[in-house]
Amino acid sequence: MKKLFITLTVASLLFTSCEKEVNPFLISSQNIGLLTDSTQIKDLKTIFANDSIANFTTTEAYLKTGADIEIFEKGGKKLLELTPTHVIDSTATIETIKIVDPRYKTEKGISTESTFGDIKAKYKISSIQNTIRNVVIFVNENNTFFTIDKKELPSDLQFKVSQKIEESNIPDTAKIKYFMVGWND
Repeated sequence: MKKLFITLTVASLLFTSCEKEVNPFLISSQNIGLLTDSTQIKDLKTIFANDSIANFTTTEAYLKTGADIEIFEKGGKKLLELTPTHVIDSTATIETIKIVDPRYKTEKGISTESTFGDIKAKYKISSIQNTIRNVVIFVNENNTFFTIDKKELPSDLQFKVSQKIEESNIPDTAKIKYFMVGWND
């Protein structure tokens, strides 16, 4: 009996030590580090136990319209902004995640330190949307959309909201301002 117990203990230690550790900064289609498309708001305190969660401590945060939840490192550096599917429900899941910290990278290596040229080289662009201050680049592969400040565009395109922006209008050196991952149902 004692040998069986020792054998099972050793086997379980070997099994658990072989488990692959989750990269907390890897972005894939259904997870960002330990966050998944089914993570509930109430689980954020556990997932980000070593970080600070803003707009999370009181019920009033959920009653505000568009109450994003901001995640900061203990040192104060902003990591992510999470938008819940429902603002009053602690069992709600996450609808969108705004990636702020450059350590977060897609499986293809794109981060907030990447450029438009990097996006073009790694993803097929499905559409480009022209907004007042930004250009939003959509890729279908992982429900990601990248935002580039219009200050990165040629001056004749910076103030025209109605003009269609093409890939050729955006310099390859244009830097990503931030990007978002959407987990819409």
